[in-house]
Amino acid sequence: MTTSNPPITSPPLLSVLQAAALAQTQSLAIPDLLTQYHAREDPPPDESILDEQLALSKQQKLLLAHLAQLRGLNRKAVLGVRTTKAETAERRQEIDGLHLGLGNLGYEQRHLRGEIEACEGYEHRFHELAMVPVEEFLERWPEMRGEGDHEVTIARIEDERVARQGLEEVRLKLVKRKEALVKETAAKREELGRLDVEVEKWLGGQEGVRKMFEARAKTVAAA
Repeated sequence: MTTSNPPITSPPLLSVLQAAALAQTQSLAIPDLLTQYHAREDPPPDESILDEQLALSKQQKLLLAHLAQLRGLNRKAVLGVRTTKAETAERRQEIDGLHLGLGNLGYEQRHLRGEIEACEGYEHRFHELAMVPVEEFLERWPEMRGEGDHEVTIARIEDERVARQGLEEVRLKLVKRKEALVKETAAKREELGRLDVEVEKWLGGQEGVRKMFEARAKTVAAA
């Protein structure tokens, strides 16, 4: 079962394809004029020959203009591809950095969860919780200095919970950012692949057109 290629939506690529279509149409018009010219049985008047030569010259100038435009657009598209590839490489490095950060965060998360589980399974041993020292906590929350040990301990536990919850929120944000970057990078990579294919097709077609013009020129010169 064959799958259809997704439509091309990149404005630079669409401009290249449009210019290529115009150049192709123009390149086909010139051989038609030459065919009509050589298909005559009776030689035309000199005035008619001059008009036809002028018309052919005009068509050739139009073709050269289309080819010049196509070359410019192609050069711009190639530069765009290089820029996109550089951006993709930069995004890939960012993703790798995020992946490393997420790995470290996951390790820290597992470590924290292990500590929490150990603390939860250690009955009435709240002093074993990995919390900030009492003096450091009281420096951060001086209003707790007049409270009893029980209230201070509960406040310390709540402070630790809030801190760990903040770490979890940071981890989730990093995961979402990584997923968005991976999706964006995949879309860029797919668009670059389509652009490379279209550029290669155009380059092959340009060589064919050049050879055809050389053959036509030799035919006209021989006539």
